[in-house]
Amino acid sequence: MGYKLAGYDVIGCNEIDPRVMSLYETNHHPRYPFLEPIQTFRERTAYPDALYNLDILDGSPPCSAFSMAGSREEAWGVEKKFREGQATQVLDTLFFDFIEVARKLQPKVVIAENVKGLLQGDAKKYVQRIYAEFDAAGYYCQHWLLDGQDMGVPQRRERVFFVCLRKDLIDHVPVRYNLFDVVPHLNLAFNEPRITCEDAELELGDEITTKCYVEDYGRLQRGEEKKYQQCALVQKTDVHPTLLASYRDKASPMPAWERKWLSKSDICKVSSFPQDYDFGSQKPHYICGMSVPPIMIAQIATQVYEQWLSKINQVK
Repeated sequence: MGYKLAGYDVIGCNEIDPRVMSLYETNHHPRYPFLEPIQTFRERTAYPDALYNLDILDGSPPCSAFSMAGSREEAWGVEKKFREGQATQVLDTLFFDFIEVARKLQPKVVIAENVKGLLQGDAKKYVQRIYAEFDAAGYYCQHWLLDGQDMGVPQRRERVFFVCLRKDLIDHVPVRYNLFDVVPHLNLAFNEPRITCEDAELELGDEITTKCYVEDYGRLQRGEEKKYQQCALVQKTDVHPTLLASYRDKASPMPAWERKWLSKSDICKVSSFPQDYDFGSQKPHYICGMSVPPIMIAQIATQVYEQWLSKINQVK
């Protein structure tokens, strides 16, 4: 959706979960949908011609292995079986499968998203490998830590974005110099006015009636936040915290001004999803919590076009 907002034509997708693919096809109608593991997709010997002439290849390899929640290092190199039913996979190698797809398709630009935890602790070694493998695939790689609340999204949402330019295109874009090399210049500094819960005009939905949440709500109202770090109250003047895919199932931020959950409309608002998005049988908080807010992508995609692609595509 973010690319559509920025004026791009999204022509294909690769997805392992049939239910997510069904939603994507219902809402976006891609010409080339591939319902298969990325390992299968990367081993294809041929692709539709249009996929060899992409402006941007975008990917968000599953990132829970790098999340700062829990003992993440113990999950590295271990196959994970998803409760949603898709194939068992080793999550921390999926990024490199994605880079191999980029090597084969050779789009002008590659954009990849992951969690903030990828830049912290021992996970930094993965970042070094990501840079090395993008370099071997023929790309200049750079990364930014961006926050949705600074980009026009009414939600605090920190994500790492790797933005890579194919090396043979360096002569057509602005460059900057570091000590050892020349790299393509790209300004991704955003400073949009922050949108609070009040600004977003949240409507709220069902009353919070589950006993444990009612008890937590009361404790938080009494100012006992430090004892109950799993939950938090959100004030009208706050930007909404990061929306989790597990919203309501685990720790959830709760509106301080009324003991109610967010409505479907509210979840769309804080995630910058369109109000008429068809979630089918899926829970809106799960889909939105698993997705990069479309406005974040639209902001990045717009700058990539204005600073890089508009210049590259003028060259015949």
